[in-house]
Amino acid sequence: MSKIFCIGEALIDMICTDKGLPLTTGENFLKKPGGAPTNVAAAIAALGEDVVLAAKVGIDPFGQHLIDVMKGFNVDTSYMLQDAQHFTTFAFVSLLENGERDFYFNRGADGQLHWTDIASYNLASTSIVHFGSATAFMEGPLQETYFILFDKAVEQGIFTSFDPNYRHLLFKDNQPHFIKQSWYFIERCNFFKVSDEEALLLTGCADVESACAIFQKRTKGFFAITIGKEGTIFGTPTHTEIIKSIEVNPIDTTGAGDAFVGAVLSQLNKFAPAFSKISIAQWQTIIYNGNVAGAKTCEHYGAMEALKHLNSNIFNA
Repeated sequence: MSKIFCIGEALIDMICTDKGLPLTTGENFLKKPGGAPTNVAAAIAALGEDVVLAAKVGIDPFGQHLIDVMKGFNVDTSYMLQDAQHFTTFAFVSLLENGERDFYFNRGADGQLHWTDIASYNLASTSIVHFGSATAFMEGPLQETYFILFDKAVEQGIFTSFDPNYRHLLFKDNQPHFIKQSWYFIERCNFFKVSDEEALLLTGCADVESACAIFQKRTKGFFAITIGKEGTIFGTPTHTEIIKSIEVNPIDTTGAGDAFVGAVLSQLNKFAPAFSKISIAQWQTIIYNGNVAGAKTCEHYGAMEALKHLNSNIFNA
């Protein structure tokens, strides 16, 4: 079975459980393993496909916790490396009364993933490489590694997937930088997924329909624009349509987008290496099942806890 390779950040989310309080006064925090590509890798493994996660964490209890959690999902952690010089990355988050998030990002080991750390990996054993890191466009060795791996995957004709995972609190002062780097991937990858907000940001359009037209004009692959409970806009260079989702009673939407991507990639992997032969009808099923996975995770609190409930049986419900 060909493997899927995910690269990016593995981090600890520290969620303030003191409702409505800012980080300056909040006292109680809940530790949660996170990082977008980490969530995607967990979803892929939960759905039965072989997946490798390349990420860097610290030699500390939190880095070991992240590795242990991934091993629990049967993710290949051979390239989850521990850095003796940097602490595991943390993101502290509190939800304020007005709905805004109080956020502080303490970057550590995740940004230190050097190309030499993963250069020995045999890309020939890989069917899909997924780039879904919110932090990879920030300065540091991970940024260079991200681009080198992407270029090599494209050169070797390996199927590439991209999710920009824009975080306003990380890039609010440097949106043009984020947009420019995202387009480098979007214009060359085989599949990309964005939210409706990201579609508007990346294209400069005022509505999603216009954004779709820009993506169709400037990209060569398939794309998905998630539009919440309405489902997902599925697009090709010549075709767009809305793929409906299913109704659920949402408890927590954290990780829903990552579950969607993981479900899409796990299904695509079954077609490897004949991705070009996937029909539009088959793509429609793949995207619909991605919607189902994303919706189902909203029924549970916490991304990793929700991903534990994923399995291929949910596609037949």
